Parts: sequence; C-alpha cells; structure tokens
Amino acid sequence: MYDRFGEFDSAEEINETAVNLRKEGDREGLEVLARENGIDGETLELFLSGDLLYLCDGMTAAIGKIETEAGEADCAEIMADWVEYIKEQCFDKPQMAAAVRKKGKSLKGCIAELLKWSFKHQKPVDNGILKAAGVTAGRCTLGIPGMATAKRIITSYYIGG
Repeated sequence: MYDRFGEFDSAEEINETAVNLRKEGDREGLEVLARENGIDGETLELFLSGDLLYLCDGMTAAIGKIETEAGEADCAEIMADWVEYIKEQCFDKPQMAAAVRKKGKSLKGCIAELLKWSFKHQKPVDNGILKAAGVTAGRCTLGIPGMATAKRIITSYYIGG
C-alpha cells in the first residue's frame, strides 16, 4: 500500500512531501503519493495547478487512508458499516482524523480488535433459531458486537480508552 513513500503520520507530512515534489516538477511522484494516500485525482489536479496550497487536510488524509485500507481489506456488510462509522468520526472529530492517520494505526488493526471481542463474547445460538435457519450443525455460536460496543472498540483502538 505504501510502496514508494511509506506510511505518513499526518497530513502535514503528506503536504511537506507534496510541496517538495511539486517544486521539483515530479508529477509522476505526486500521482503515486496521491494514490498511496487515497487523494482523488481532481484534488491532485487543483494542487498541481496551484489552486490549492496543500494536497490534503487532516480529514481528507484520514478518509483517504481509511478508503485505501478498506479497498485492500475487501470490507463488506458489517465491516463496511464499521468503515463508514470511522469515516463519519473523521468528518466530525479532528482528534479522530489525526488518530486514524497515525503510523501504526490501521483499519486491519481496528477490525482485528473487533474480531477479538467477537471471539471472546460468542454466545450459543438457540436450537429453535438454528432449526428455523435450516442449520444442521450440532452447535453454533455468534459474537458480533452491537453498534454501541463497536463504536467503543473503534474509538478505543484509534484514540484510547
């Protein structure tokens, strides 16, 4: 994912690199930087033309990172709902956007925390439900966190307790 430029810790680091690449006239480098960090082509063009002083702000850097990671993790269904919640928090809370952008924090790491919780909190599914669902297994458990618990886990992973 961060094959050429590595993982950046903040929007400021991305912008510093972008400004230097623009000064050098390195369009190809800027295209790679934008792609690696989930910055859209329209924004890149505005930056290249000089209409934008910086390539991203804290929120767009965080959203770009999350969208890029979500694409690589092939998030669907409940995981896609978790991704949307994280993105909403980045829009609403600059602290969350900064935390999401930090080196070492990743969507896979966050989902791993949700999965750990899920395995620790599995509950047996009632036999009547199994029968109604046509499940013939002798035993079935389920441990998906409710949204309130998922929100708490997500916030704890990125920001802390």
